[in-house]
Amino acid sequence: MSHALLPLPRPPFTARLGALIGFCLMVGATPALATACGPEALGTARVLEVPAGVRVGTKSFPQSLPLAPKEVVLTFDDGPWPGTTAAILDALKAECVRATFFVIGENAQARPALARRIVAEGHTLAHHTMTHPAATLAHIPYEAAVAEIEKGFAADDKAAYGTAGGTPRVPFFRFPGFASTPQLLAYLEKRGISVFGADLWASDWNIMTPDQELDLVLKRVEASHGGIVLFHDTKTYTAAMIPSFLRALRKLGYHIVHVVPVGQTSAGH
Repeated sequence: MSHALLPLPRPPFTARLGALIGFCLMVGATPALATACGPEALGTARVLEVPAGVRVGTKSFPQSLPLAPKEVVLTFDDGPWPGTTAAILDALKAECVRATFFVIGENAQARPALARRIVAEGHTLAHHTMTHPAATLAHIPYEAAVAEIEKGFAADDKAAYGTAGGTPRVPFFRFPGFASTPQLLAYLEKRGISVFGADLWASDWNIMTPDQELDLVLKRVEASHGGIVLFHDTKTYTAAMIPSFLRALRKLGYHIVHVVPVGQTSAGH
């Protein structure tokens, strides 16, 4: 697979990212969100507006979001899933924390109530293809990969908002397995879609206990001083671990940043 950037007749990508996100830091960052959770809750420290067509996450790309030390962006892939997604939403709600869910189109289509709940509770509903093909988008024909992406956009928006068409409400996308190609990256950039990798992950595709996952991800968060964190809301041990993880972040002095598209103070609202 390749994460190389295509040469384009535009300013260098990193320069555009710095200029655009620098602007969004001024207009998109907000004071701590007012919550009903009380002073013991972790809360959401600020909202960061992410411009169209950028690529972030140091596991895949040269740059990440403009986060301060001890700032964390929570992301969840592959849902919505029975039981586990609801449990994670409950844990986030209890701590007044907002996250980003990269949903699979067929899962959103099968469970529209969960897709609507993600949006209704102020989270960002982003996109992760229609079926999450096992071969990854980098290993199927280009036209089939584009169809997977576009069908996912439509299914997610239809499930969450009741209508779909054109540019998705939230133009955020994550490649399954982080398997991109220069062609697909160029296609998404032209469509104004921002591509998210991650800065660290919980490795929860491996079976483990909630305590093992908590220990692993906290060590990685501490080593990196924060960043974009990847979980999967389809995993029972992740769902069981999240309440302890949120409490640990607060105890260790971390702050949650919620990412939204430019012009949206809360995705879907």
